[in-house]
Amino acid sequence: MSTSLQQRFHAWIAAPAYPWVTGGVLTAGAVTELIAFPGSVTTTVGVLVSAASLMWRRSFPPVAVLTVAAGLIGFAGDVNLYLSITASGLIGCYSLGRNRVLHPAAAVAGGALGALCVNLVHINTWSRMELPVPALWEKGSLSLFAESFLLSVVIFGAVMMGDAVRSREETRNERHLAQARLIAMERQQAAEAERAAIARELHDIVSHSVSMIAVQAESATYTTPGLTPEARDGFQQIATTARSSMAELRRLLGVLRTPRSDTALTEPQPTLDHLTELMDQHRAVGGTAELRITGDRVVLPAAWELSAYRIIQEALTNVRKHAPGARTVVEVDYGADRVLRLHIRDDGPAPGARPEPGTGTGTGTGTGHGLAGMRERAALVGGGLRAGAGPDGGFLVEAELPWGTG
Repeated sequence: MSTSLQQRFHAWIAAPAYPWVTGGVLTAGAVTELIAFPGSVTTTVGVLVSAASLMWRRSFPPVAVLTVAAGLIGFAGDVNLYLSITASGLIGCYSLGRNRVLHPAAAVAGGALGALCVNLVHINTWSRMELPVPALWEKGSLSLFAESFLLSVVIFGAVMMGDAVRSREETRNERHLAQARLIAMERQQAAEAERAAIARELHDIVSHSVSMIAVQAESATYTTPGLTPEARDGFQQIATTARSSMAELRRLLGVLRTPRSDTALTEPQPTLDHLTELMDQHRAVGGTAELRITGDRVVLPAAWELSAYRIIQEALTNVRKHAPGARTVVEVDYGADRVLRLHIRDDGPAPGARPEPGTGTGTGTGTGHGLAGMRERAALVGGGLRAGAGPDGGFLVEAELPWGTG
C-alpha cells in the first residue's frame, strides 16, 4: 500500500462516521444472515445486539463489553457460528484493548470464562442431540473443550492487538512531544543567544555614541565662550535628551538580556499621557509642532498606548531628520467606534533647510526602517498604517489602532 493510500485509510478510520458505517454494515449483514439462516430468539437477539452496538464503540468505548457478551450469548444459543458474530466479536475484543476499557488481563480472563460457558452450553446441546459425547475424565473428553480453547486464543489475540496499537500510539505521541519540547528549547536558546548578541552590539556601539553626545553637549556649555542663553539651553536640552535616550537604551538592554520575555519591567512604559512632554522635546530642538486631541481620553491597554506613543515619536523624529523646520500637526482621535486614529502631517522642510545627508527632502525617503517599524507596531495591535506625500505638500502618516469591538 502506497503512502498516500495509507494516509487516506488512516484518515478514514479516524473519521467520526467510521464506527457508524462499519456498525451499520455489520448490522445489515447480520439481518441478511438471520433471514437466510433463521436461529433461535436468543441467537437472533445476540447477533443483532452484538453488531449494532459497534456503532457506539468510539463515543462510548465500554459498549464493547456488551458487544462481546452479546456475541458469546448469540453463539451459545445455536451451534452455528454466524459470520456477523465472528466479525463483531473480533472488533469488540479489539476495542476493549484499544480503548483500555479493562486491563488486558481482565479482558482476556473474562473472555475466556465466557468462552468456557459457551462451550459447556454446547456440550449440553450435543448430549440432547444424542451425539456421541464422552463423559468427563474419560478418554477423549478433553477434546470437548477445544472450542473454548480456540475462542480464548482468538479473544487473546484480538485484545492484545488492540492494546499493542494503543501502546504504539502512546509511544509515538510521547516521542512527538519530546521532539517538540527539544525543538522549542533549541529555539529558545537560539533566541536568547541572538538577544544577547544584539544587546552587546547596542551596548558597544549605540550607547558609546549617545553617551559621547551627552558629555560633549553638556561640556560645551562650559567650554564654549560667548554662548547666548538660548544656545546654552539648547546644549542642555541635547544633553538631557541624550541622557533620556541612554535610560531607555539601558532598559532595552535589560529586556534583551532577560532570559524570559514575560519578566515585568521595573520602569513604566510611556503612554499617551506623555505626549505633551514629547511635543515639548520636539519644540526644544527647533521643531514647530501642534497637538490636537479629539474625543474623550480613554485609557487603552498598555500595548496600544505604547504603540501609539512610539508611532508619534518616530514620525516626529523623521520630521526633524528629513524636513527640518517643518510645521507639524499631531492629531489623536479617540473614536466613538473604539478605534484610535493618529494623523501626523508636516508642510515640508523650511526654505533653506538642509536635511541629513542621504535622506532626501521628505520623510518618506531614506532607509525606510522608521516607516517599517511604525507599520510593525500598528500591525502588532491589529491596526494599519499609511504613509506618503500629503495633499498640501509635506508628508502624512495615518494610523488606525482598533482597541475593541463596537
